[in-house]
Amino acid sequence: MIGFIARALISAIGLWIATRWVSGIRIDDATTLVLAGLLLGVVNAVVRPIAVVLTFPITIVTLGLFLLVVNTAMVALVAALLPGFHIWGGFWSAFLTALIVGITGWLGSWFIGSRGRIDVFVRRL
Repeated sequence: MIGFIARALISAIGLWIATRWVSGIRIDDATTLVLAGLLLGVVNAVVRPIAVVLTFPITIVTLGLFLLVVNTAMVALVAALLPGFHIWGGFWSAFLTALIVGITGWLGSWFIGSRGRIDVFVRRL
């Protein structure tokens, strides 16, 4: 459970960075930001695997690049479900947001292990 909350907070940080860097994204307040991070975690855990399986042939043909479109659709789905999270810039704003959230999630996964625990590295001399 701690790992899910940590990943949701990392997603929320990625969404916050996206609101600063991408012009077509707006999140109304901090509560909506945290809820968007949590909802994005749930959508990525439930809906995304189904979408990945259904789009597997086109993902193979595009050598995996279609997964970026799937991630974009997940961000757009969260924006459609959550009032207060607005994407008015169209596909490219959602695409850049998904890219930023993906990069922050990738960087954050360095600190969260594969089992969802926060890893602490201690170097002894």
